[in-house]
Amino acid sequence: MTYTLIGADGWPYVSVLPGTLGGHRRARLYGRLDCPSALRAISRGGYVRERVFFADEVTAIAAGYRPCAVCLPQAYQLWKTEQTATGHIATVQAGAGHTATVQAMAGHTATVQAMAGHTAAELAGLLGLLAAARPRVETVVIGHGRDAGPSAVAFANAWDGGTWQGTVLTVIDWPEEAASWLRQARRFAAGPPDAWVVAGAPLGWARMSERLRQSTDWDPARTFGFAATAQAVALAAPGTLKGMRGADTDGTTWRITRNLIHRDPT
Repeated sequence: MTYTLIGADGWPYVSVLPGTLGGHRRARLYGRLDCPSALRAISRGGYVRERVFFADEVTAIAAGYRPCAVCLPQAYQLWKTEQTATGHIATVQAGAGHTATVQAMAGHTATVQAMAGHTAAELAGLLGLLAAARPRVETVVIGHGRDAGPSAVAFANAWDGGTWQGTVLTVIDWPEEAASWLRQARRFAAGPPDAWVVAGAPLGWARMSERLRQSTDWDPARTFGFAATAQAVALAAPGTLKGMRGADTDGTTWRITRNLIHRDPT
């Protein structure tokens, strides 16, 4: 019996020995074979098409994969620290660096650091929406406009390795102006994740969402956004964002119908 593994060069090869680690090709992450997050995703029918295997951790790292935050938390924290040191992750603290402990809708408590571009209440409301969603949300793809990187980082830090112990499959950014947004749309819609999370200015998200509806299987009803993204409903074609939900700056939540924003009762 033989096995297909991924080598240090990123290409598959045949091995007589099974891999000791599994991974997700598109998200470029690796973890234990018994990773609870991966097993839950596989049980729901996801993950399998992107599943890869490695002989060892050295090979996975050489191939460009990063540790899973759920099953390899220490390795993930080391990786994140190294990324921050080299400037790959930019975290912006607000004011004197205070943190705010907020209560999420589903009863979880998270320590959320205020980031540039959004409020602590807004981030908490968004996390609460995802925690309360049914079916349960564990894997997400994050998308953001070029100026909304700090908001995307704030969400990723809270979701992947934070209190929620979810998994971020990948993070995609897009420009406010582009020829078609097709490349970004295809990467954003791939996965598929349990949910998509978006941050950014209304115009860029409006154009990106139109391309998503035209060219991919993206589902706005499985999409959650920061406050500014709701305004895209006035710029996108009617119905493009129908079903999308999100949080406002004060933590209250909203949902989008065909061409209107409806605030949820407080």
